[in-house]
Amino acid sequence: MVAFIRFADSLSAAFGKAFAWLIILMTFGTSYEVFVRYVLGNPTAWALDVSFIMYGTLFMMGGAYTLSRGGHVRGDFLYRLWKPRTQATVDLVLYVFFFFPGVTALIFAGWKYAARSWQYGEVSVNSPAGIPIFQFKTVIVAAGILLFIQGIAEMFRCVQCIRTGTWLRADEDVEETEDAILNKATKAESDAHP
Repeated sequence: MVAFIRFADSLSAAFGKAFAWLIILMTFGTSYEVFVRYVLGNPTAWALDVSFIMYGTLFMMGGAYTLSRGGHVRGDFLYRLWKPRTQATVDLVLYVFFFFPGVTALIFAGWKYAARSWQYGEVSVNSPAGIPIFQFKTVIVAAGILLFIQGIAEMFRCVQCIRTGTWLRADEDVEETEDAILNKATKAESDAHP
């Protein structure tokens, strides 16, 4: 179980970090659009649609990574007061009855929409440039499959917690800016006053 959890966490992290680079592309695309619109007076017909597609892709492909790091929304005002075994039991039930049916529906519906979109080479009806969107619909299926794999890992995490009474957390790979600043200041203070 632990090996599968680590595999799913690393798979989710790899996809999440790879697709996070879309932020840079979106920044350049938006900057380019601002420049050509306001400096050159020649706006593009494609920039808005492309930024929507990239943002949607980033959001979808980051879902499994966010799940692996416990970043999705939950009712923490109650949840945090429970013992880990209680948390794990409730999570396990919610995964079985809500998460997996929803993600399975996402995969099958996404497959249907993506297949149909690929068949006729769908383009955005809102775009004067006719931006192709069939490849974007495939992201729905890919994101659903990643969520399904990570969901299995999260169920295994729940089982481990029910057995041991402690959560098996994903390896820390990022640090919040506020935490980094606080840790640096604390270290500097402790070095100054040994």
